[in-house]
Amino acid sequence: MCFDFQKMFAGKTVILLGAGVSNMPLAEVLFEAGAHLIVRDRKSIEDLGEAGARLQDMGAQMILGENYLENIKGDYLFRSPGFRPDLPQLLQAKDGGCVITSEMEMFLEHTPCPVVGVTGSDGKSTTTTLISKILEKLGPASRKVFLGGNIGEPLLHRINDMAPEDAVAAELSSFQLMSIRVPPAVAVIKNVTPNHLNWHTGMAEYIEAKAKILAGCSRAVLNYDDSVCRTLGMGCSAPVVWFSRSPIPRTFLQTQAGGVYPKGDCVTLYDSGTGKEHALFETDEILLPGAHNLENYSTAIAAVWALTDSAPSVLAQAAKFVAGTFGGVRHRMELVRELDGVRYYNSSIDSSPTRTAAAISAHTCPIRIICGGYDKDIPFAPLAKALISHGNIKTVVLTGATMEKIKKAILEEPGFADSGIELLCRPDFEDAVHAAAGSADAGDAVLLSPACASFDAFANFEKRGERFCEIINSL
Repeated sequence: MCFDFQKMFAGKTVILLGAGVSNMPLAEVLFEAGAHLIVRDRKSIEDLGEAGARLQDMGAQMILGENYLENIKGDYLFRSPGFRPDLPQLLQAKDGGCVITSEMEMFLEHTPCPVVGVTGSDGKSTTTTLISKILEKLGPASRKVFLGGNIGEPLLHRINDMAPEDAVAAELSSFQLMSIRVPPAVAVIKNVTPNHLNWHTGMAEYIEAKAKILAGCSRAVLNYDDSVCRTLGMGCSAPVVWFSRSPIPRTFLQTQAGGVYPKGDCVTLYDSGTGKEHALFETDEILLPGAHNLENYSTAIAAVWALTDSAPSVLAQAAKFVAGTFGGVRHRMELVRELDGVRYYNSSIDSSPTRTAAAISAHTCPIRIICGGYDKDIPFAPLAKALISHGNIKTVVLTGATMEKIKKAILEEPGFADSGIELLCRPDFEDAVHAAAGSADAGDAVLLSPACASFDAFANFEKRGERFCEIINSL
């Protein structure tokens, strides 16, 4: 099956709302298909940099600045994930006959191969990557596996490289899910905790967006330990494979499709169809540290099993190989260097308190941690509790727009006065990194785990992580 970009878009006026990562590869294929491109973005042409220059080379009409959303008219509009689908200007354009869509929406509607879609508040990137790697190792050799979505690479421009026997592992954000009409074949929800509440109208809308991934999927993979996931699973029409950080009661699983969880020293799969439990491989074979990564493996194995129905012994071989060789996603507990006995870790992807709690739980040594960033209107009491209850947090360096909010939460948390934690405030990011490094002794870990998004100071978490690495490598 071939997606004919030219047949759909030649001679059409196509609007790209936002000149970001998801729309630039799309701009290229639309230009080649003969579309008339209009790009609307708040940024100036200078701020758009190379992307702006390339769009101008394609002959795109650039509508930039404060009034970029006025008088939208065209045949198609591709919305970047950061724009709400219910913006009045978009609804008005839709009433005028413009088809409002997004790169991910159109991909899911037209892809020829099955998609494993992964969403959740934490752990999406690692889990989605693990799914792709296990699928690659599982084979057959003729199957190509594509990794993309919110994890970094858009997918629509690659759709004609895909065949029915291939597979896609796609990370999906709540922003992307709000307006999808066609679900992935296998829908994975890792967890649901407060996040992006500066963008969503509230927690109810955030949950509703995550739940859209389940509507019409063939199979679901859900977190038994998460109360929201449990509720969603009980109302799901598709068969559910559950995952957990501990064994799931057999009486519960007998009425479900199955489950994956650690039992004793082994990652274990329970097949409700046969009523048999299968030990896949030992948990200490997982290269990535931490209980959260054990959970990520359980999730990925459940998703691959839900997609392929592979024999447990075959699945075990593929998953075991990945467990022993995969060193992690960039910016996720990435060891930058060891200097004078201090290990420096870049975990810039940690954009919520629960991510940071998982990151610190993976360490038993003394930790000097850097937190703070863009304000998503989420509560920081859980972060304060995790920092104080850990027992090995020696220094907390706060920075960015949320510095004072996190400081207040820490000072109000019971136990802080007796915790011995040194609390430092450094508004400038570079100063914060130097302060954390300067407080460390041999045997310590210096950890960038912001518990916040990056947009107060950086274009994305990757840029924040890269700057951290640059600073550390210059010490």
